[in-house]
Amino acid sequence: MPRNWQEHFSDESALDFTPVPLLVQVAEAIAPGDALELAAGAGRNALYLAKLGWRVTAVDNCAAAVNILRKRALEAQLSIHAQLADLEAGTFSIQPAAYDLICDFFYLQRNLFSHIREGVRPGGLFVAKIHLRDANPHNFVLEPGELREEFSSWKILYYSETYKPAPSRPSAAIIARRA
Repeated sequence: MPRNWQEHFSDESALDFTPVPLLVQVAEAIAPGDALELAAGAGRNALYLAKLGWRVTAVDNCAAAVNILRKRALEAQLSIHAQLADLEAGTFSIQPAAYDLICDFFYLQRNLFSHIREGVRPGGLFVAKIHLRDANPHNFVLEPGELREEFSSWKILYYSETYKPAPSRPSAAIIARRA
């Protein structure tokens, strides 16, 4: 893990459980189905989707985060399959055509893009927002145009690259539909 995520998730009161606005726009406009959130953290997006009636699988590599997600889901009486798994080590596999929606927010693992494309059912969506390279050296960042290119064979419903001044970091956002 690039930073101490166990420590980051140790104080639940300091966490933001507001879902990503891009996901809110998408999830409220389509009928619920099966959703996968990659690198879900404490589940702000997974919990939101489950409240809307989505059947959610949420995967993260941090035990503290997954425990928070499970606790919050139980308290809210939501059924979420929260799975502790190391995506980089391949301990979770995205099954082909298993999801109506796959979301990825601020997590980059390039070798997952092909699995994401295969994992979304025809007509389903991929929604993501991932950091872009900027003047500061960071790991796990996209090159400009890279995310759009990864899904160029899909119907891209929305794409943007945003370069905001510090402390914000540049990011690419996409909503893409599998044909």
